[in-house]
Amino acid sequence: MSDKKALVTGSAGLIGSESVKFLIEKGFTVVGVDNNMREYFFGAEGSTEWKRKELAEAYREQYLHYQADIRNNEEIAKIFKEHRFEIIIHCAAQPSHDWAAKEPFTDFTVNANGTLILLENYRLHSPSASFIYMSTNKVYGDTPNFLPLIEQEKRWEIDPSHKFKNGIDESMSIDQSKHSIFGASKAAADLMVQEYGRYFNLNTVVFRGGCLTGPSHSAAELHGFLAYLIKCVYTGKPYTIFGYKGKQVRDNIHSYDLVNMFWHYHQKPRPGEVYNAGGSRHSNISMLEAIAKIETLLGKKANYSYSEENRIGDHIWYISDVGKFKRHYPNWDYTYNIDDILKEMCQAVQH
Repeated sequence: MSDKKALVTGSAGLIGSESVKFLIEKGFTVVGVDNNMREYFFGAEGSTEWKRKELAEAYREQYLHYQADIRNNEEIAKIFKEHRFEIIIHCAAQPSHDWAAKEPFTDFTVNANGTLILLENYRLHSPSASFIYMSTNKVYGDTPNFLPLIEQEKRWEIDPSHKFKNGIDESMSIDQSKHSIFGASKAAADLMVQEYGRYFNLNTVVFRGGCLTGPSHSAAELHGFLAYLIKCVYTGKPYTIFGYKGKQVRDNIHSYDLVNMFWHYHQKPRPGEVYNAGGSRHSNISMLEAIAKIETLLGKKANYSYSEENRIGDHIWYISDVGKFKRHYPNWDYTYNIDDILKEMCQAVQH
């Protein structure tokens, strides 16, 4: 067991499990916190229990799992008193903007209160650590939908003369927009993470993710766009496209590339920083483009239907500009593009 310790919340989820693997390979003992609330949110198909077992079997004494609830200060304080951390990666969340409207109290206490509990225990017990928070582009609400968008054959695109032609950067306002209940709870946590960095001069950072993806996703209908789409095409399960003619565009970043961003930050932390984190112009796709590519890779036709009604607060076009992060950390770069991601995920679903 290594003396270097890391804490990962949501450790059986997509980004959490990638973080566990990455940090153990860097020589850390990883303390994982995950109580599988995703099964409560999304039912059996959203359960992350399979990934928890996989981590426990693969890493044994290098991975210490706690079934704790991040909303419970006593449980979290106990963990912080038992271990001194060098890096904290906070991925635990209620992650669906559709689901949040059903139980706003649950959504807010997990996303906002849970983050505050972690921040305060970090400040009291491991203040020299890097605190890395997985936020979301939903903090910008539906503001991206009011950009000058142009309809093309299979996708929406931004007017090439616009300042966001290379993607949306951190200058976009989070005010005067419809966020969804989920977007608001994540924005509250996002601001608190920044504040602990600036007010207490701690090494906190916010990563505002676009679509995060990879083969470890426990995808469900309300969460995990690419992984769920691939699952549906492979099994023949019906899939519904909601609005925007199926031409809505998402940038997709592989879980490894995102966790590698975290690692670069940890090497040279900057208190209270914020970065947009997504596939950028390097890795993005529309719904119609994704369906066509997945059908080719799997050799199966998608069983999909179209609903005119878009999901509330859903983005028509969202591509992240990661230029600020690259300026601060020029040695970081992508290892996966959208074709690499789709190929890996289609291979994973077939095994």
